Amino acid sequence: MKPSMLAKLDQLSDRLEEVGQLLMREDATASMDNYRKLTREHAEIGPLVALHQSYTQAEQDVAAAQDMLQDPEMKEFAQEEIEAAKARMAALERDLQKMLLPKDANDERNILLEIRAGTGGDEAALFAGDLLRMYTRYAERNRWQVEIMSESASELGGYKEVIVRLVGAGAYAKLKFESGGHRVQRVPATETQGRIHTSACTVAVMPEADEVSDVVINPADLRIDTYRASGAGGQHINKTDSAVRITHNPTGIVVECQDGRSQHQNKAQALRVLATRIMDVQIRAQQAKEAATRKSLIGSGDRSERIRTYNYPQGRMTDHRINLTLYKLDFIMDGDLDDLVNALVAEHQAELLAALGDES
Repeated sequence: MKPSMLAKLDQLSDRLEEVGQLLMREDATASMDNYRKLTREHAEIGPLVALHQSYTQAEQDVAAAQDMLQDPEMKEFAQEEIEAAKARMAALERDLQKMLLPKDANDERNILLEIRAGTGGDEAALFAGDLLRMYTRYAERNRWQVEIMSESASELGGYKEVIVRLVGAGAYAKLKFESGGHRVQRVPATETQGRIHTSACTVAVMPEADEVSDVVINPADLRIDTYRASGAGGQHINKTDSAVRITHNPTGIVVECQDGRSQHQNKAQALRVLATRIMDVQIRAQQAKEAATRKSLIGSGDRSERIRTYNYPQGRMTDHRINLTLYKLDFIMDGDLDDLVNALVAEHQAELLAALGDES
């Protein structure tokens, strides 16, 4: 194991002991915020330190077995012990490397998921609806909450644009690589001659901003317009200016919300989306910078890049960034995304490990 890695693990062992002592003090719960912070840190460091201890024990087993090599009667047994302990050490080192990788501070956040129909007209809007169902079903499998923030339905079904909020542990960690261009190849229901059409949608996955601590929005930078909401909704919609449009002048970002029951609710939702989009611009700039350094494909944050093709006639989904093709399109569109998500996370970890190796 590299000296830099061992030094880091020794530091973490010392810190775990220090945190344990702090949690045992009588005044540990005097500040509940600080107490929660310490318990979270203890829970994060504990498994790492336990793995490090297992690695140290395996090292000691190798040393003890090497001493036994001097005894002719124990030589064969000692050799087996050395091989087994070294295999354990190699596996433990791989696990430790993964756990020591830089953590994305946003991984545990809830997300705002935006899906926009692109080229393909009504068929693209229908595909946007299919993608929304796919992500909704995946959220249900993970027991996340799904909340529609804003929607613009198309005439034949589907969406021109839809924004949903997914609330659940690790939502951003699992779906952060979904941002980009999604292309579909299939025969539309309206196609009489059975020709395959190609349509596209753009997906954006953004960690939800904490309006208080993450993004400072100066009210003087905002232009807020109210107007009458459109669409189904009866008399209430026709008589009140409940829809809200907020323009953030410094960035030019425009957010509209009309799905809430009141102007106050729509304004609050629009501000939440605005804060998230502003933070997303900052994150994407950072990702692009890191990607340029690492030549990363999946962490570039580039929305214009075509990342995936869904081919219905062949029943396949291909992710172009990692050259992964899965012939289980029906299952994928029903929210079975685990194979895909795991492959993207593994590729990202491999990139980080390679970068870690270059730095050492």
